[in-house]
Amino acid sequence: MDRDKPANASYNENFALASRLENYFLGQEGAIIAFSGGVDSSLLVYTAHFVLGDRMVAVVADSPSLAEREHRFAVEFAEKHKISLKTVRTEEMNDPGYIANRGNRCYYCKENLFKKLLDLRNRLAANSQVAEWPIFYGANTDDLRDFRPGMKAAEEVSVKAPFIDLDMNKESIRKLCSYYSLEVAHKPASPCLASRIPHFEKITRKKLKQVEEAESFLIDMGFQEVRVRHHGDTARIEVLPNTFSDLTEHHEKITKKLHSIGFQFVSMDLDGFKSGSLNTALELKKTNPAATKFPINQTTTFDAS
Repeated sequence: MDRDKPANASYNENFALASRLENYFLGQEGAIIAFSGGVDSSLLVYTAHFVLGDRMVAVVADSPSLAEREHRFAVEFAEKHKISLKTVRTEEMNDPGYIANRGNRCYYCKENLFKKLLDLRNRLAANSQVAEWPIFYGANTDDLRDFRPGMKAAEEVSVKAPFIDLDMNKESIRKLCSYYSLEVAHKPASPCLASRIPHFEKITRKKLKQVEEAESFLIDMGFQEVRVRHHGDTARIEVLPNTFSDLTEHHEKITKKLHSIGFQFVSMDLDGFKSGSLNTALELKKTNPAATKFPINQTTTFDAS
């Protein structure tokens, strides 16, 4: 990367952040990075490769909960930056704990992923000159304030979180992505597709595929910040409030597509886009078990045909 840029306070701050992250990996003999194509893990794999070269490998999951466009992005990112990439097929859909979709679903997802990475680590250690292959993932300090049961799975098998170790949040990660001129600097977050299904509703391949197809359609229409929440026969669309008019303007096209996917009803959430909105229902379930299993919010239904 080009470090010959004009000195200013912002650049110096980012230079210091980058140096801390690079030095973190300088202390590693090798590295296996859990890679999803998102902002956090993209910065990790880029920096680890910048420091370690062929002594690191990025690993992306072949999973029905990872959208195909995200998997494709991860592959293209690795190819562009000449990063070694491996794909592992995860088996969370065979795990009753994951399928049940209780509040700790993410634990079972990460547990399955990390088992695959541990297997890979053993193979790499046995067949390379690098003896130590620690595993890393992209959790950051903002995640410590949210409900992240997957972090427990990481702790149990000593998977490391460099951003937490270095006290880095999402804002600083995006700044570093801009500093390195990475294409993910302004990439919208895209959590796993299972996060669109309300807690305590069973996870199925069909539901995941419906969500993926619906969101992909809306993204192709230009809605970059979008979620399609799966409520059985109802699709609840979340977009930014300043794009409500775009959604309603094209409601006939949207409802026709989502009906064809298998949703009987299509609604727009008047609360707008909110990452992790289904956790509201989880909190409601904890405090009032008799309460509705769906989030309490405002929606407008386009049609009921």
